[in-house]
Amino acid sequence: MSLEDDFCDILKKARFGQEQSLTALAELTHIAPSDLESLEKGQRLPTKAEIHHICQALHLRLHSLVALTLDGWMPQPQPDWTTDGEFVETIRGSIGGYEVKGYLFTDPDTKHTLMIDTGYNAQQMLATIKARELTLIGVALTHGHADHAGGLDQILAEWPVPVYLGNGDFDLLPWKPDLASLKIPANHQMIALGELTVECLATPGHTPGGFCYLTSRKGHSLCFVGDTLFAGSVGRSNPFSLYPQHLHSVRQTLLHLSKETVLFPGHGPSTTVAEEQTHNPFG
Repeated sequence: MSLEDDFCDILKKARFGQEQSLTALAELTHIAPSDLESLEKGQRLPTKAEIHHICQALHLRLHSLVALTLDGWMPQPQPDWTTDGEFVETIRGSIGGYEVKGYLFTDPDTKHTLMIDTGYNAQQMLATIKARELTLIGVALTHGHADHAGGLDQILAEWPVPVYLGNGDFDLLPWKPDLASLKIPANHQMIALGELTVECLATPGHTPGGFCYLTSRKGHSLCFVGDTLFAGSVGRSNPFSLYPQHLHSVRQTLLHLSKETVLFPGHGPSTTVAEEQTHNPFG
């Protein structure tokens, strides 16, 4: 699996988030606007010198951006417990050919499961729950965008469970659940899942009401991060004015978790806090 973002994506997210025009960035970096435009379109790779000037202007981490752009960095494969399906099962969907991930997080002892985003694949979510004879206890949305919440109506029709969604994201939902089923979590609120607990972490930035979901079992820590963070990047700040909050959520919440914590994003490969502390240009 490739990284979710290339250099061109990172450049645009940082520039748009800081509301820099190409002309203004060209003046700061001494790179011609036509060259910056070419880099943003992914028409060529940057030189190390160009990366250096862009990192200085947009306050990105130089060694991280060089590693993933020129050195081919990828996060290391995650431990077997993240892929065996008993504890965490990844459900993949596609929206216009664009892959998105949802997850079923299950307490193996009680077979109670919490859905983290719909993965834009309600049919597969429901089929997996049925095949494994799981009991769905809730749907925890990292944010309200359609690729993460699409199919919610189908899921709630079969499983009328609470929907956890951060304040400010309700209007983003492609389909609105009954308000009686909607639960707006508080920062650090706990969701009980059999013998396990899931901590709700407020991480505004990708959207106003973004949340991540942190948990652990038998010494294994993991966090479902949606589009707040990708391996080697972050999601786009929507709106761009949320960019400072977005960086704060990444730097002060996610990258302050224990180093071994595995991070499950909505797109691209899983990673760890330790990897992102070293290799994320926005970190």
